[in-house]
Amino acid sequence: MNEYSLTESAKAEIREIWEYIAHDDEDAADHWVIRIIEALDLLARNPRIGHSRRDLTSRPFLFWPVGKYLIVYRPVGEDIEVIAITEGSRDVRNYLRMRS
Repeated sequence: MNEYSLTESAKAEIREIWEYIAHDDEDAADHWVIRIIEALDLLARNPRIGHSRRDLTSRPFLFWPVGKYLIVYRPVGEDIEVIAITEGSRDVRNYLRMRS
């Protein structure tokens, strides 16, 4: 079965998303993290369904939206490595550039 791995920063981003939302509503925070995990499972089963965004990066990353969040990942053989999970409203190009 195909799998996904998370970079340390992607793990931290999931925690930060939960903490930010949980400040107001823990059930809503749980809901969003579940939606993200379900999307990661989908991407692991279908590693190439994401979209290339040459306007955001020249690196071989693919992008997948989950509500207002954007999963940034790269296929690695049959699996995927999750690079980032960030808000789509953020300056994603600059965000990815700063992380390299």
